[in-house]
Amino acid sequence: MKYFCLFVLLLLSSLGFGQDVEKENLLNGLFKAGEDGYASYRIPAVVVAKDGSVLAFCEARKNGLSDTGNIDIVMKKSTDNGQTWGEMKVIWDDDENVCGNPAPVVDQQSGIIHLLTTWNNGKDHESRIIDGTSIDGREIYHMVSIDHGESWSSPKNITTSVKLPDWTWYATGPVHGIQMKSKAHKDRLVIPCDHIERDSKKYYSHVIYSDDNGKSWQLGGTTPDDQVNECSVAELANGDLILNMRNYARKDAQVRQVAISKDGGETWIDQRFDDQLPEPRCQGAVLSVGKKGKLLFTNPADPKSRKNMTLSVSNDGGLTWYKKIPIHESHAAYSDLAELKNGNIFVFYEAGYKNAYETISYKIISKKEIK
Repeated sequence: MKYFCLFVLLLLSSLGFGQDVEKENLLNGLFKAGEDGYASYRIPAVVVAKDGSVLAFCEARKNGLSDTGNIDIVMKKSTDNGQTWGEMKVIWDDDENVCGNPAPVVDQQSGIIHLLTTWNNGKDHESRIIDGTSIDGREIYHMVSIDHGESWSSPKNITTSVKLPDWTWYATGPVHGIQMKSKAHKDRLVIPCDHIERDSKKYYSHVIYSDDNGKSWQLGGTTPDDQVNECSVAELANGDLILNMRNYARKDAQVRQVAISKDGGETWIDQRFDDQLPEPRCQGAVLSVGKKGKLLFTNPADPKSRKNMTLSVSNDGGLTWYKKIPIHESHAAYSDLAELKNGNIFVFYEAGYKNAYETISYKIISKKEIK
């Protein structure tokens, strides 16, 4: 009987039945390509509101996977720690233009949620913006919600406050921002960003921040070295900030780069490669959890291909990563992280089997698994 059952299992697997079951069980597709009038969904970001609601943002791309064209920012909300979800809401739709790179942050004092985002003309491609031949430039906007994501203010252009004149390409996040806890910069809101210089065409990571609960925003520090862009920020147990960055210095190392700030993001030092975090040149997300500042990190942990979404865990501020938790072994790309009110970890990530952009899915990791 044992051998007969094994034969049946092998037969079903060869016919594809096992694969179908695996796909159904593995991907909790919160946003699925082709649904709700959009060809694709990309660029996930997630935060937990002060009332415990989980807010999941992304770009809804009307006509395909292209980074330009008709792109809107959309959101779904859960009030039960990610178990069930409400209907999709369109947060910003500017006709045929690009509204993207959602970077939300929650002010724990007021409960106000700030959403930083970027805009460009839908006819402009990134290459034209970089070389200065685009119709319009890349602009930065700020929106707020005072009711835990139920409604949102009109977008406010803050470009002149947070972008230098000789920068062309610019991106907020795309990932959550943070509110600092250390005494020196208590309650400072920090958003990770990146930019490209007009003349040198060099890529850098930087941050913007607010010290007045999001009423105004200013430019923070830029990384000392170039060849980095999309980044994520976290506060360490000692009050320092760590910036974890997408790496373009591929000849040197196919891993992430990191930098440290000792002044709340106003300057960055000690930029280095993190040899324990392989990457195929892709966005990633870092999150500090617990009173001791345990660090979590997600990305497609492969040096060449966007696959193998992995949650890495560190107990020493990112010096070593002692645990690796598999999330999705097949195609995967961008991701974000949030700590739920019950202490579990919400992993929000692009994934699929034919390609990485079939869904934006989620997986909830028990707080016991990251000990």
